[in-house]
Amino acid sequence: MNPLARKLNETLGPAASMLSPLGRRMYFPYGGILGQGAEARGCATNATVGMAFEEDGSPLVMDSFASMLNLDRKSFLYAGSFGLPALREEWKRLQVKKNPSMKGVSCSTPVVTNALTHGLRITAELFAGRGDKVVTPDLYWDNYSLIFEETCGAKLQTFTMFKDGAFDAAAMQKALMSPGEKKILILNFPNNPTGYTATLADAPRIVSAVESAAKAGKKIVVVLDDAYFGLVYEKGVHGESLFAEFAALHENVLAVKLDGCTKEDYVWGLRVGFITFAFKGATPEQLKALEAKAAGDVRSGVSNITAVGQHMALAAFADKAYAAQKREKYAVLKARYAEVRRILKKHPEYADAFEAMPFNSGYFMCVKPLGVDAEKVRRLLVEKYSTGTIVLSGLIRIAFSTVPREKLAALFANVAAAVRDLKGQKI
Repeated sequence: MNPLARKLNETLGPAASMLSPLGRRMYFPYGGILGQGAEARGCATNATVGMAFEEDGSPLVMDSFASMLNLDRKSFLYAGSFGLPALREEWKRLQVKKNPSMKGVSCSTPVVTNALTHGLRITAELFAGRGDKVVTPDLYWDNYSLIFEETCGAKLQTFTMFKDGAFDAAAMQKALMSPGEKKILILNFPNNPTGYTATLADAPRIVSAVESAAKAGKKIVVVLDDAYFGLVYEKGVHGESLFAEFAALHENVLAVKLDGCTKEDYVWGLRVGFITFAFKGATPEQLKALEAKAAGDVRSGVSNITAVGQHMALAAFADKAYAAQKREKYAVLKARYAEVRRILKKHPEYADAFEAMPFNSGYFMCVKPLGVDAEKVRRLLVEKYSTGTIVLSGLIRIAFSTVPREKLAALFANVAAAVRDLKGQKI
C-alpha cells in the first residue's frame, strides 16, 4: 500500500473500516506532479504544469473557443482534482442555506464530481467492496446496479419501499440488520423512479431505524442521493436533505451527500456535482482525509472536472437574477405536478387500469398497471399511441418534467387505454 494511503487510513482511525479495499488503497498524490506543482506556485518562473500560456502569461486559448463564452479565459485552465476552491466553498454555503439543519454540522468541504453519477461511482469505489451489501428500496434508479454490482462487485439488497402509502422504515431496518457487519444504504429523495420524498412522519422513522442498526453494531455508510433536491411540491414533506441527521448520528454511521447543479439548477449537460462527507466526532484532519481519497479517485479516473462548467456555475450563483429564475423554473414543474394530481382526481375510472404509486416531488411519478405486464403496456404505448414511458421494477415511470401541461391529460388517457387494450386481448 502506498504510504500516502496508509497515512490517510491512520488519520481516519476507526472510520477507515468503512472503506472498501480500493478505498483503503486510494490517496491523493500530494508528492507527485500535483504536489510539486503546488510548491512552485508563486515562483517567478514556473515550468511545472501541463498547460500553455501566452507570452504575457495569459492562457493560450483559441478565439474559436473563447469567443463562445462570456467568461474569463482562465475557465479553460485545469480546475484541479478537488475542484475550484471558490466553487467548493460557495456550494458548502449554499448547502447550509438550503438546509438550515446543516448549520453548525461538521462536514467536509465538497469535492467536485462529474455530476451525480460520477459521485455515485466514487462512493462505490471508496466504500463498496466485492460482496458488500448495498441496501436500497426495491424502487431504485437502475444505474445503481451497473455502478455498485457490475463495476464494484457489491450486491444490491432491496426492501419494499412502501407500506400503507408511506416509506417502509421497518423493512429498511430489517435489511440493515440482516447478516453482514457492514452495509451501504442509499436514500434517494426525491426518489427516481417514484417521485416520492420522505414525509415529516417518515424522516424520524428512517433515522431511528439506521440508529438502531448502528447501535446493534452494524457499520453503515448512508448515501444521500440528493439529485432532485428542492423539487418538493406538497406540505408535510421533509424539505431538507437527511444528511444533517446522519452527520453525527452514531460512531458506526458515515454519511455521504451527493448533490449538484444537474437537476437543482436545470443544467443537465453541465456535469457539475459534489460529494460531501461527515461522521460523528470527525476531526478536520479526518474530513480532509476523505476529501483526499475522493480527489484521488477523481485524479485516477478523469483527472479533474470541467473548469468551464465550474466557472459557469460560480458565475450563475453570483447572478442577481439566479434565485428568481430558479423559482420560475420550479413553478413550471410544480404546475405540471398539480396537473397530474388534477387528472387523477378527475378520472377515478383510471383506477380500473392502473394504480398510482405514492408521489409528492421530483420529476417523475409511477403507475402500476393492473392485470397486465408493464413492459407490454410500454410497447403498446409506443406502437399504437405514440407515447413513450419507462418501465422499472414492474412499474411505468412517467416523467411529467418533460411533457407540456396541455399534453398530460392525453398521456394518462393513453396509458389507461393501453392497459384496457391488453386486458381485452387476454379475454
